[in-house]
Amino acid sequence: MISKNLAAASTKPMILAILRGGENYGYQIIQRVKEISGGDVEWADGMLYPVLHKLEKDGFVSTRWIISDEGRRRKYYKITAAGKEELNTEIKQWMSVHKVFEKLWEPIPAYQQ
Repeated sequence: MISKNLAAASTKPMILAILRGGENYGYQIIQRVKEISGGDVEWADGMLYPVLHKLEKDGFVSTRWIISDEGRRRKYYKITAAGKEELNTEIKQWMSVHKVFEKLWEPIPAYQQ
């Protein structure tokens, strides 16, 4: 399980990356994150929906209501062109951080230990 702070920091790029694959509603996004992470990342509704609302306000996602086969209304989220640009920015930033960690955590040769 990852810390709440790291989960919060990674929420935006994870949501945008999931939506890049197609339109989803909140519960689907939560389940997809859990599936991809092997259960290491679990989001609650209370964490996800404020981020989705901010992404919508910022123009990174659009929404529409759909009535399911069971008659239930669901709000679906779709990434916008601006959201795709934002995701590309997020990817570059996260890859930069990843490269730093790779260098910091690379194995130390036995003679240097």
